Amino acid sequence: MRLDKWLWAARFFKTRSLAQQAVASGRVKLNGDRIKAAHSVKAGDGLSIRIAEFEWSIVVRALSEQRGPAPRAQLLYEESEASRAERQKRADQRRWGSEPALRLKGRPTKRNRRLLEKFARREADPADNTDT
Repeated sequence: MRLDKWLWAARFFKTRSLAQQAVASGRVKLNGDRIKAAHSVKAGDGLSIRIAEFEWSIVVRALSEQRGPAPRAQLLYEESEASRAERQKRADQRRWGSEPALRLKGRPTKRNRRLLEKFARREADPADNTDT
């Protein structure tokens, strides 16, 4: 069975073309190797799938030519316990707040640069701790 078709049937991607793009860009690896979308997959193969910031490490358990409901799709693979724990940890981090530095883009504005310089001067000279 084609890998892109299996990824679509197992509900990792909404369309086969999205699955093909993910395989072509190297976000899906079969037994640790980059492959093509037309590569055949069989039961027992190990897949590593990266979707956004989440990484799935799974073992193929069954094949399906049709895309079915989610509970049936989950029977097609088995996720490792370490992968499940890491995904849960990342989901919790995302839910409880993002990294503040992620919002910063590009160079600081003139105002931000002046605030940074003021902060750096204050840190360098702890005796002068007055706010002006």
